[in-house]
Amino acid sequence: VQLVESGGGLVPPGGSLRLSCAASGFRFSNYYVSWYRQSPGKERELVAQILNYGGITNYADAVKGRFTISRDNAKNMVYLQMNSLKPEDTAVYYCQAAGKWGQGTQVTVSS
Repeated sequence: VQLVESGGGLVPPGGSLRLSCAASGFRFSNYYVSWYRQSPGKERELVAQILNYGGITNYADAVKGRFTISRDNAKNMVYLQMNSLKPEDTAVYYCQAAGKWGQGTQVTVSS
C-alpha cells in the first residue's frame, strides 16, 4: 500500500491550491479516503473524507464551504481543492486510506 501526496506549496491568503493523493497497492475503490493536517505543536486533525462510492463526503467545520474532496476511482486518485485559504490552514496535509498514511505535503498560507 502506498499513498503519495503532491500539490502543496506557498500561497497568499485568499489563494487556492489543489492537493492530489495517488494510491497504489490495494483495491482503492473499496476504501474511504481521508485528508488530515497537522500544524506544529498541534495534533493531527481530520479535514475531509470521501466514501468509496456515492460521492458522500464529510468536512471539518473549519473548512466547510472552502475545501472540496473528490476522487477518481479509475485513476486511483483523491483530490483536495482548497479555496479561500487562510493562514490557519498552514499545515502538513496527509492522505489516509486502508490504514496507511502518505508522507505529507506542506501547505503554507502567508503573504
